Amino acid sequence: MIDIFEKCYKPDLADQIMEKGIYPYFHALESKQDTEVIMEGKRRIMLGSNNYLGLTTHPEVIEAGMEAYRTLGSGCSGSRFLNGTLKLHLELEAELAKFLRKEAVVTLSTGFQTNLGIISAVVGLNDFVIMDKENHASLYDACRLSHGKMLRYEHNDMADLEAKLQRVPADKGCLIVTDGVFSMGGDIANLPEICRLARQYGARVMVDDAHGLGVIGEGGRGTASYYGLEDQVDIYMGTFSKSLASLGGYMAASERVVHYVKHSSRPFIFSASIPPANAAAALTALRILEAHPELVEKLQGNALYMRQRLDEKQIKMRPSNGKVVPIIPIYTYEEIPTLTIAKDLYEHGVYVNSSLPPATAPHECLLRTSLMASHTHELIDEAVDIIAEVLSRYEL
Repeated sequence: MIDIFEKCYKPDLADQIMEKGIYPYFHALESKQDTEVIMEGKRRIMLGSNNYLGLTTHPEVIEAGMEAYRTLGSGCSGSRFLNGTLKLHLELEAELAKFLRKEAVVTLSTGFQTNLGIISAVVGLNDFVIMDKENHASLYDACRLSHGKMLRYEHNDMADLEAKLQRVPADKGCLIVTDGVFSMGGDIANLPEICRLARQYGARVMVDDAHGLGVIGEGGRGTASYYGLEDQVDIYMGTFSKSLASLGGYMAASERVVHYVKHSSRPFIFSASIPPANAAAALTALRILEAHPELVEKLQGNALYMRQRLDEKQIKMRPSNGKVVPIIPIYTYEEIPTLTIAKDLYEHGVYVNSSLPPATAPHECLLRTSLMASHTHELIDEAVDIIAEVLSRYEL
């Protein structure tokens, strides 16, 4: 018998990039998650956060969390199924369902867990789930947990999706799953065609809208709203850790589908519920979004402005149909140059995320930049100037 820990001691890519001094992970924040942060003792312009509406520093969101701590304590000490349901959870679910124009919502402890909880419950042993190849990793793990048969189609390739649908036997159930806004590329799913094909072949549709809520659609209602297809998407999934400035996840669907998941989903039944402060912060952030849809317009305006400034500097971005999406990936192609440039930017005061395979295709590594509604044009100008200056020193 070999030592199961043997794999842990073999040199890997992380070891190599540590030795080169370009390891990009686990930089420590020493301030609030904001447009400018203190990270490891120095000011950095934050272009690597999913805090799209800038609400993590909003006084009302912070006060709501503090008040929940004072009145409801630090945690629920149990699952929603048993002692862990607060009136606050029910209030959050009801208001979110109304906002998303769905019959019901159920909340789970994280976004990753939400995908595990939905798909493992809905997709049975003899069912099929058809996935866009660029879907989030949590969706892939959810498919494995479901025991259903997973088929993958090329990214946003509707002909390939139809070919996969044609492989599903007529007596089997099928769920098409796609990100709404793709977290690495910043592009938007071709939801009109996905919904058309779903109707034609009798499949259901689930949209992971973690990066769509608060970003696109009427008042920030997400991808289905963006296309006017709210009545044709069967399940929305989303998170509180991005636009809603907290932690947790949700599923929005018909009342019967939500009821089924609540009573069948092991990740839901056997996990502790969202702590009071997180639920209160998410609910307050949702109310701010509802009251101030101009935040979404500001965010989209910032995305358009930064794309324009990068174009002026002749910086090559990944093509996208989501010009108003605040995720803007910059091509750097290979792994070591990508990490080297990211470190160079970091040292010059701009924090971005390095995107490497398997998050990207081989030889298509990216610097993933992301904006907030609270970024000013002056900060964007400063960041773009630094990016252009740093990139000019490399042959890409």
